[in-house]
Amino acid sequence: MSKLGNLGARLYRGEVGYDFVGKRKIWYGVSILITITAILGLGVRGLNMGIEFEGGAVFTTPKTSISASKGEEYAEKASGHDAIVQKLGSGGLRIQIAGVDPSTSDQIKAELSKDLKVDSENIAADLVGPSWGEQIANKAWQGLAIFMILVVIYLAIAFEWRMALAALVALVHDITITVGIYALVGFEVTPGTVIGLLTILGYSLYDTVVVFDSLKEQSKDLTKQTRWTYSEVANRSINSTLVRSINTTVVALLPVAGLLFIGGGVLGAGMLNDISLSLFVGLAAGAYSSIFIATPLVADFKEREPQMKALKKRVLAKRASAAAKGESQEAPVLLGSQDDEDPEDAAPAVVGPRGQRSQPSSRTRGRGRPSGKRR
Repeated sequence: MSKLGNLGARLYRGEVGYDFVGKRKIWYGVSILITITAILGLGVRGLNMGIEFEGGAVFTTPKTSISASKGEEYAEKASGHDAIVQKLGSGGLRIQIAGVDPSTSDQIKAELSKDLKVDSENIAADLVGPSWGEQIANKAWQGLAIFMILVVIYLAIAFEWRMALAALVALVHDITITVGIYALVGFEVTPGTVIGLLTILGYSLYDTVVVFDSLKEQSKDLTKQTRWTYSEVANRSINSTLVRSINTTVVALLPVAGLLFIGGGVLGAGMLNDISLSLFVGLAAGAYSSIFIATPLVADFKEREPQMKALKKRVLAKRASAAAKGESQEAPVLLGSQDDEDPEDAAPAVVGPRGQRSQPSSRTRGRGRPSGKRR
């Protein structure tokens, strides 16, 4: 842990770093590949929409010795429709049948009572009409659209439009991956899924805004110096917040993993599965996009500005001149390079205009004089 803390401090000071922005084409390629896989999964398999969106009936039985597979067989025979059956932690069954007419629910309930050998009065039935589910879906899309618009407006005011655009791309990236994973896994989409999606969007923005805030602070008066390009400043912003992003993501993923693998997998709680899967995938995708997508995109957008192009030319020209004279360059040591072997000799990456340099005191100054003053 002490080594991790020391590494985090060195990353924050700019003494070491990983070239995230310089290798952004690799991350773009990985993200495109994952996104295409998610879209293909969504197009081929589609989403398993819950009865809240399609309409149908949910029957919850008391404790029974009937297995979930046998219960599914009984439910499909009684209703004539496909059924999804889950074994609950209490020992009962949750039987979900889509497309059931409310008028036939009593008949289905009676058939299930006979097959499962339980009293029909102890079987709870919840009926959902398709019109209500359609309203819920429309409200969810409206809420998502309003959320996106407000996010873009806020980030454009607090930072700038390039950062707002990059954050929007990262959000779409996170949503696409999460929805695609849902399609590939086959989990049911319920209102809990929508809640999970909205939650992870906020978390994804949190990580992104932390990096953007650091970038905004470190890029003040950037054009007044000739030491660093905008991409290098963006890279330092990622590195200075890297350990913080990793720590917050891990801490957030641990309880969500408990919900997904223990609560959903062991206890068989359906609603926990719906929420926890979207949270787990979304949190991981959000942490990834804030580091590998959002900030490198901002660097790409900014480097196209004339003043940033001119700055880059000045920086590279100065470095070429210094290299020709054999002078050393102040730059962060990249992790994994040979220069990282001796971090004590690495100069910290200072961003912004040059400050006043303190002159070293002469070793012979004042020697031989009692007062130490010049004559």
